[in-house]
Amino acid sequence: MDLDVFVAAHEAEWRRLETLLRRRRLTGPEADELVSLYQRATTHLSLISSAAPDPQLIGRLTRLVARARSKVTAPRRARARARDLTGFLAHDFPGALYRTRTWWAPTAVASLLVAALIGWWVATHPEVRSAIAAPAELRELTRPGGDYEAYYSSHPATSFAAQVWTNNAQAAALCLVLGAFLCLPVVAVLLLNMVNIGVGIGLMASAGRLDTFLGLLVPHGLLELTAVFVAAGTGLRLGWTVIDPGPRRRRDALAQEGRAALGMALGLALVLLVSGVIEAFVTPSDLPTWARITIGAAAEAAFLVYVYAVGGRAARAGRTGDLTADETGSGVPVAT
Repeated sequence: MDLDVFVAAHEAEWRRLETLLRRRRLTGPEADELVSLYQRATTHLSLISSAAPDPQLIGRLTRLVARARSKVTAPRRARARARDLTGFLAHDFPGALYRTRTWWAPTAVASLLVAALIGWWVATHPEVRSAIAAPAELRELTRPGGDYEAYYSSHPATSFAAQVWTNNAQAAALCLVLGAFLCLPVVAVLLLNMVNIGVGIGLMASAGRLDTFLGLLVPHGLLELTAVFVAAGTGLRLGWTVIDPGPRRRRDALAQEGRAALGMALGLALVLLVSGVIEAFVTPSDLPTWARITIGAAAEAAFLVYVYAVGGRAARAGRTGDLTADETGSGVPVAT
């Protein structure tokens, strides 16, 4: 190959490709031209590398081809990521929520009963309150503008929202991850959360300020606690899979439920982000209590509609939150 003749014959194409790569937006014909020139430059690079390996020219074409490849494939990757995210939020996540409702709904009811019982116990037994803290400390906690109320306005709203979201997402992730250890750690994490809520209810009720406490807790707590209950229920399901995998091999069952739990963690992070924003901007706001509670109730209602309407439709279509058969490969059939 005469390298000088080859370069002279194709220099205009390479320069045109460089020109197209510098443009931020391309028309339809220009995009087609870019793909065609990219394919031709790839062929030129292959020919030069095999027939007339000139290091300087190879380096130039390698960089040109790499830039063109990035330009050609990046929009496809972006569209694929957008389709994946849309499919996850529209089908996989709600389908997984609906499929696991028989675990997290009873978990929610049992947990709230425990919190209510603890609250009643603390509110009606002075000796229990005295064991929690000294009378002066309890007065500081429950007085108007005290620690319980100041907690929600003690930091700038934006940083507080980020802190709340991080803490809640970590708690949800713990419930999901620890579920594999035969359910017991999930029960412990859930019980700790219910004790904290029950003690707060009991202390504020004993001070005659239960309405204030619920006005602070309910706006964000409805959605936040629902997300925690979903995580706990999913973790319990994962732990029970270790004990009783059903007709599936234990390894396959645990892999399937674990993949679904991982997807659940990503979805719940978004749910907790919403509750964190409500907790940071709505809970400590000057809105009347009824307005703050209405906002929280609307967010909770929207989530439940998402679960039972969107999730029910997705589950009936076979979307469970796990990867598809094409994504996981063929499995070994089992008897049912």
